[in-house]
Amino acid sequence: MENIFSRIVSKEEPANIVYENEYVCCFDDISPSAPVHILIVPKKYIQSLATIEAGDEKYLSEILLASKEVAKMKGIDQSGFRLISNCNHDGGQEVNYLHFHLVGGCRVGHMISLPKAAKKAMKEMGL
Repeated sequence: MENIFSRIVSKEEPANIVYENEYVCCFDDISPSAPVHILIVPKKYIQSLATIEAGDEKYLSEILLASKEVAKMKGIDQSGFRLISNCNHDGGQEVNYLHFHLVGGCRVGHMISLPKAAKKAMKEMGL
């Protein structure tokens, strides 16, 4: 699947790469939501968390290990950070390539912020 992340991984598209190894590529988000906002993508194309398969374990574990290294490089390993992966449309995934957002450098707030329509639907369901 050809998209912006595959082009960054293959070096066809420029990005400020902050960490890389044979399994992952980590680069600055071009529209950061926090003082530190790094995208971590596997070098193997995986569409989303919903499509991971047996055999993807090494890429997934390397994503977690890279998040630790990048957080340390950015000086947020002790203060804290969040690692987020949105999955498919309702989960907020905008690029169909598995990726994780490492955000930090400030207090990041609530886990999720639902739109008003979703909150209304939950209330109607008695939740």
